[in-house]
Amino acid sequence: MRTALLLLLAGSAFAQASPESAKVDQIFAIYDKPDSPGCAVSVMHGGHTVYKHAYGMADLDHDLPLKTTSVFHVASISKQFTAASILLLAEDHKLSLDDPIRKYLPEVADFGKPITIRHLIHHISGLRDQWSFLGLAGWRYSKDLITDDDVLAFVAGQKALNFPTGSKYMYSNTGFTLLAQIVKRVSRKSLREFTTERIFKPLGMTSTHFRDNHAEIVKGMAYGYDRENDKAPWEMSITNFDTVGATSLLTTVEDLAKWDENFFQAWARNGMTAKMLTRGVLNNGEVLPYAFGLVVGNHRGLPTVDHGGADAGYRAGLIRFPDEHFSVACLCNLAGVNPSQLAYKVADIYLVDRMQPAVGESKPGTVTLQPDAMKSVSGLYWNPAESELREVKVAKGKLRYVVNGVQEADLLPLSDHRFHVTQGDLDVEIAGGQLIEARQKEKTTFAMKPAGPKTADVLKQYAGVYRLDELESEWTLAVDKDHLTLTRLRARPGRMDPQIAGVFTNRGGVVEFTRGRDGQVNGFVLNSGRIRDVHFHRLK
Repeated sequence: MRTALLLLLAGSAFAQASPESAKVDQIFAIYDKPDSPGCAVSVMHGGHTVYKHAYGMADLDHDLPLKTTSVFHVASISKQFTAASILLLAEDHKLSLDDPIRKYLPEVADFGKPITIRHLIHHISGLRDQWSFLGLAGWRYSKDLITDDDVLAFVAGQKALNFPTGSKYMYSNTGFTLLAQIVKRVSRKSLREFTTERIFKPLGMTSTHFRDNHAEIVKGMAYGYDRENDKAPWEMSITNFDTVGATSLLTTVEDLAKWDENFFQAWARNGMTAKMLTRGVLNNGEVLPYAFGLVVGNHRGLPTVDHGGADAGYRAGLIRFPDEHFSVACLCNLAGVNPSQLAYKVADIYLVDRMQPAVGESKPGTVTLQPDAMKSVSGLYWNPAESELREVKVAKGKLRYVVNGVQEADLLPLSDHRFHVTQGDLDVEIAGGQLIEARQKEKTTFAMKPAGPKTADVLKQYAGVYRLDELESEWTLAVDKDHLTLTRLRARPGRMDPQIAGVFTNRGGVVEFTRGRDGQVNGFVLNSGRIRDVHFHRLK
């Protein structure tokens, strides 16, 4: 390590004036304004906080600035505390990680193969994600009050899984909500009570707790904010649900420093750190990056452990470089920012001498394609096995890559048939009417398909009322001039955009219509991110 970093450990006063801290301030300068929400950051090394600072406002109504003691909702960073609670109960011999969850939650449906506690922890249970699935019934995420009982009721009504248990990884908030319920039933204490007694009080995390009452008054709270665009006014965006485990932890960057150091101290000595870093394994033996509410990875050649969080107007990131005994906590109260990315930028400042060159410094060069070459790879590509759709299109002289009609990014040409997607570690090869996505060891093949008809006469065959029995939810599709419109409970009418024959996209995902033996449309199958193979049948 550089001498400058070692000197930072001498005391916080010196740390506040270091060249590194000035560079950190530059990263967050855009938020350091009296009319903007912002972020709080804490940098830890060798058991000491070497720099901490807050930028922007905690409460725009009352002109209250953020502090490093400001309390944030940290969304999915909650998961590591829920997983730790399960491990503590296992240490107490109150449960086993390989216990079937129906031993504690008999209301969960029997899907044949038992779903275990371990399956929930590593997101390999196949259970559909609570937020995505409830949204199909009209529940408005972070606006409608959603409780633990609501989630349990939806799980009890599930008729099918996204995939056979243990066969795939798919992030599911549902699993961690159920883990919190297991903690409650085994310990006879709420997750809030259990974590306060076993984790937060022993570590001196006095500003941290699981918020299980959305109406609770919390001193020093930073309120979340969002806005439609950079010129629009800020609007308050806060959570409105009484469900814990997957989310709902309130904490500060100062308290997260205490939690982080525990991984190098007591828990490292008693084996808990190693258990928290135990990664999931699929049925086929593939080892996953996801451990116990933590993701094991690598940044510029250095091992990392991290997890982020996003709910309403809150964003959170906590990253750890275990071999360097170095960590960064970054908590923000504005949507649209990526605190994990910011935290890695902070780490780049302090650990630059230990790191490999940044990806941007060694990425493969791009080439310039002529208009005819860009046109030759443009079109719609379909994977029927996964009901996944990709579109390659030309916009303003550049290639764009659209995933399932929603997510869009630049497609950078590396040659006339090889490309790189700017968002995510994804390479694409297009040749002979086929598109192949390559992400690490995984490859997915799509075939080019002609665009489906869009005339009103053709669209009429899809108009009707469709029902999802699992949620007692009905969707109404109607032709409005030259397009199909979706109307459902508590949601604004939205367009169904035709893609290939019988396949449409909307904000909910990819809709593939089905037909009976008579050739008439009798329903559709919805696939969207964290929910798969959801069947609606036609009522009329």
